[in-house]
Amino acid sequence: MNKATLSATVLVAALALGLPFAPVATATERHLPRPADQHRSGQAIPFTEATVTAGADGSFSLAWKAEGVKRVEIHANGRIVARGGATGRAVVTGLPPADRQWFRFQADRGQGLRLADRLVRLSGTVNLRDAGGYRTENGQWVRMGEVYRSDALDRLTAEDQAKLRRLGVQTVFDLRTADERSKNPDNVPAGADYVVADVFAGSGAFQVMPKTPAEAERMMIDAEKAMVSGDGGKKAYGQVLAGIRADDARSVLFHCTAGKDRTGWSNAALLTALGVPKDTVMADYLASNTYRKAANDALLGHLPPQQAAVYKPLLDVRPEYLASGYAEVDAKYGSFDRYLDDALGLDHRDLKRLKKDLLIG
Repeated sequence: MNKATLSATVLVAALALGLPFAPVATATERHLPRPADQHRSGQAIPFTEATVTAGADGSFSLAWKAEGVKRVEIHANGRIVARGGATGRAVVTGLPPADRQWFRFQADRGQGLRLADRLVRLSGTVNLRDAGGYRTENGQWVRMGEVYRSDALDRLTAEDQAKLRRLGVQTVFDLRTADERSKNPDNVPAGADYVVADVFAGSGAFQVMPKTPAEAERMMIDAEKAMVSGDGGKKAYGQVLAGIRADDARSVLFHCTAGKDRTGWSNAALLTALGVPKDTVMADYLASNTYRKAANDALLGHLPPQQAAVYKPLLDVRPEYLASGYAEVDAKYGSFDRYLDDALGLDHRDLKRLKKDLLIG
């Protein structure tokens, strides 16, 4: 294989997604409306850290830090499931099955947080995650249950689609190329709006496969830069951010093939626009290595060592890839706010509305 009609990152990711995956059970909890206090602004959230991590055995590991409080209670399914002080950890077991298990972190002062495990487990995806649940530099938090990022949706089962409907996903942005969409069309939830936002539309680059790991790394860096300053990338990411801003009453999902590169920059742009620190954005970006590890290892394990060494940089997400995107922003636009305005069409008023819709605290 020495020619491709897609970028190398798309081609190899598609091969990875062709491997079989064991199905994961889903459940029946409906998408919950925002609690009333999450509409209020100006009330500080004391939590500086708060996470929910689902275990394979049905347990949930909770962790939190809250400044200047004495007591923290965590609620799920209408009851208190954990208590502690300003800093704490807890493991919760015995909860009934649910599409997503939500927890409410509430301190003895300030506004609470509604959080769930970031990964949404479906039979047909391995990298479908909530974009929210992160703290901004000014102490606000990005709402969960509003925006999702994902790998390809062509392998979704009917049960997967029903679960996404129950989670409120009603707009899907497809960041893939025409060839990808033709070969592996999305199975979007019934009634959802489907929007093509082709990041590499009109691009003639990335058509030759690399021959060395160094060439592969360079290809990924060049692809990241093209996402930022290429005409297709500017139009596509402008569509996504405008769609999220306009669709504040419904959940939005954006995806590519592996859910790591084009999707990775889309989420990085969103979180950076909302004021999430860059080290947090980087951690979210690099998490694709964890969620895609089994699929990537399986693919590389079927290749000769020399070929696997070339493909590995294409399957990875690496700090230098995302860093090259930020560097391209600085080089071409001077600042991230200018990038949002000049390249993506998100001006100051649009950004203010986006923050109002997606941030609490």
